[in-house]
Amino acid sequence: MRRIILAAAVTVIGAGLAACGSTSSSSPAAAGSGKASTASCSNASIQKDLYTKGVLTVATDNPVYTPWFVSNKPSNGKGYESAVAYAVAHQLGFKPSQVVWVTEPFSSSYAPGPKKFDFDINEVSVTPQRAQAVTFSNSYYDVQQAIVALKGSKIVTHHTAADLKTYLYGDQVGTTGLTYITNDIQPTQQPRVFDTLAEAAAALQAHRIDALVTDTPTAQYMASAQLKGATLVAQFPTVGEHYGLLFHLGNPLVNCVNHAIAALKSNGTLAALQKKYLQIYLTFPTIQP
Repeated sequence: MRRIILAAAVTVIGAGLAACGSTSSSSPAAAGSGKASTASCSNASIQKDLYTKGVLTVATDNPVYTPWFVSNKPSNGKGYESAVAYAVAHQLGFKPSQVVWVTEPFSSSYAPGPKKFDFDINEVSVTPQRAQAVTFSNSYYDVQQAIVALKGSKIVTHHTAADLKTYLYGDQVGTTGLTYITNDIQPTQQPRVFDTLAEAAAALQAHRIDALVTDTPTAQYMASAQLKGATLVAQFPTVGEHYGLLFHLGNPLVNCVNHAIAALKSNGTLAALQKKYLQIYLTFPTIQP
């Protein structure tokens, strides 16, 4: 999944949230695997591939949420995804002042057609279906799914594989959380489907569903700071889901961005940013679906 709810009270949960899909980080769905030399990825050489010459145009949704962004301000460089975007920009030779942020709703980001940005960073999971319409970078974050429920509900203490099939789940349409519920948990009751993760969370708060499933950092932030009386029950084993930067289909810029991501992995930058922004959300027991 991917979005969070920015609300101290349940009434604020109406803000739009969004979510993502899944596939292995080694999957052919992660396009743009062509290798790029350091010389061919100089700032001067990539100008021809930019949406607007001289600046790197980066898209994300509005609103955006912790721990991926901070204070709903992508341009402040705070939060994991904001920091990753600026780190990639630095690798490509851009100053922070040369990074321009634009708004792109999650659900339209992976639709076919031209894009008004260089790449989108919005917790979008790479899937074979989406990769038919857009191009993805290599992984900048590997994802696990987790269960969010209300404290005191049965699922908090009874979550064997057999138990998990007995609950009523809800999730956002088109998300990996919903896919995980359907394909891996395989509950006996049809999951309820909502237009946004915010609506699913509101249903949980109102006791209209027993649980929802989303990525672990989002789940923990929801449980600890956004949903009154909620808890992260446990996380599931990885199924190879990962987030990729999203480009218009066939955009050659992805090759240099992949080069930048590889450098950020090898020099420890991505690991350091994950520790800084995500570590407190990741230490939870793992259960089998």
